Amino acid sequence: MTKLGSQPNAPTDLDPAALARLGRAREDLLQQIRRVIIGQDRILDDLLTAIFARGHCLMVGVPGLAKTLMVQTISRAIDLHFNRIQFTPDLMPADITGTEVIQQDPATGERRFKFVPGPVFANILLADEINRTPPKTQAALLQAMQERQVTSGGQTHDLPSPFFVLATQNPIEQEGTYPLPEAQLDRFMFMLKVGYPSPADELAIAKATTGDSEIFVEKVLRGVDILSLQKMIRQIPISDHVAMYCVKIGRATRPDDALAPAFVKEYITWGVGPRAVQFLVLAAKARAALMGEYNVTCDHVRQIAALVLRHRVIPNFHAEAEGVDADNVVERLLKDVSEPTAAEYDAIAPTR
Repeated sequence: MTKLGSQPNAPTDLDPAALARLGRAREDLLQQIRRVIIGQDRILDDLLTAIFARGHCLMVGVPGLAKTLMVQTISRAIDLHFNRIQFTPDLMPADITGTEVIQQDPATGERRFKFVPGPVFANILLADEINRTPPKTQAALLQAMQERQVTSGGQTHDLPSPFFVLATQNPIEQEGTYPLPEAQLDRFMFMLKVGYPSPADELAIAKATTGDSEIFVEKVLRGVDILSLQKMIRQIPISDHVAMYCVKIGRATRPDDALAPAFVKEYITWGVGPRAVQFLVLAAKARAALMGEYNVTCDHVRQIAALVLRHRVIPNFHAEAEGVDADNVVERLLKDVSEPTAAEYDAIAPTR
């Protein structure tokens, strides 16, 4: 029998100082961001978790909650190329990815096509109000988000590294919005729900933002630092116990799976795919590292589960009629899905 929790393939060359560097990077970034952003500490930590896990992030909330300002402030604190795209109903795919133009050689008179890169060619891309443009234009980001490449005119162009999309979205109940296709949503590691500030924070915002003082944000990280820390997080070992727990949660969201509880069969049309399980593992690693721990536990998975699953679990009409949303389902799943036993792991583990 396999000893659940063992990690026979764990890397042994992790730099002991890497965790300290990540902790300092987090604190330095938060110190600069808090010069501009008041409150929203949980959202900021979730954003940094996605960035260090090499994931894209979707922020949902009504206008005026500083979603765009958060992303802009993060970009000011990191020495990377930043671009912003304001999504509108008339935006076309080429406005995002770039286009081919005819260019004439003045010496020979020969004409040829030349690719002019679009704003997606950046390290940090702010897709502002992404659901105010039709799905055809939203889909222009699919290849960029998944493969970090853009294909135009039969030629493939690599995006700069690191590359991540931080998108904002208004609630789909508002006028002039289009629901994001499931394939688009699945490319986002996290969906963050940005709520209203507390009374104390709102008072501080009203006082701090109505003066004429200019707030300076220092750059505290470079692109090479981000890449190094992202690589370090992927090197953190994860036990069979925690990996199996991520698999159990993912499979429990699928109505046709034997692990699915009765309420999932009743309320869910489609569960999550394997990419969600991968993101559970990666985000749990990043959350553990940001908390100063190399030992990834099931508790770290539970902390980030709703962020990974809420936009991938598709409730049916019965759930909508009962007022049950994806967050309700995830909350019940975390209560119902137990941590795995050694027997459960042995039943599916490949022969070594």
